[in-house]
Amino acid sequence: MSRTWIVIPLFNEAPIIGSVIKDLLPVFPHIVCVDDGSTDTSAEAARAAGAVVVQHPVNLGQGAALQTGFEYVLQDPEASCVVTFDADGQHRVADAEAMVQRIQSGEAEVVLGSRFLDGRTRLGPMKRIVLRTAALQIRWSTGMPLTDAHNGLRAFNRQVTSNLHLTQNRMAHASELIHVLSTLKPRWTEHPVEIVYTDYSKSKGQSLLNSVNILADLLFR
Repeated sequence: MSRTWIVIPLFNEAPIIGSVIKDLLPVFPHIVCVDDGSTDTSAEAARAAGAVVVQHPVNLGQGAALQTGFEYVLQDPEASCVVTFDADGQHRVADAEAMVQRIQSGEAEVVLGSRFLDGRTRLGPMKRIVLRTAALQIRWSTGMPLTDAHNGLRAFNRQVTSNLHLTQNRMAHASELIHVLSTLKPRWTEHPVEIVYTDYSKSKGQSLLNSVNILADLLFR
């Protein structure tokens, strides 16, 4: 995994980002966190844990943070693969590692995480309905038969990454990214991943907030 880069959008995750990075480093030594205008000590915590940190002076949104991360990684001429990874501790390093291995084996150029391919992820009824509806909408609009269109754990090879130019700064970037992939037509697959809804993420209301954001994206994009 020595030339795989992890890209982590980072906004006010100071209590958890250090442990997320420390879990990643034994497998993925190249990590860039894009601090998206945090008002806490997220950037300092990420640097102290061993990540490279690039900072936005103001909050621009997750899509903008990902695009900045892609552009940073592409400056490394030896970077061969990019993984997007959430900052809040909900993704598993083992899942990311398995996804990268599928790219390195030549099986796919893009591997998208899906929480619906096995039974590990525990979802509430409303969250499940929203995510299923979002996946159906993406199928209809792109022709890509995804089961999980709003999963932040994704892996791309370098060539695909170089053709990702996200213009939707906030939650709409997730749908935009799939639309871009449907135009590029890389070899892609989904991979079963577990999303771990921790006490920390629940305390921040992220599960409910993400559901609301996804619904807004579907209704107003």
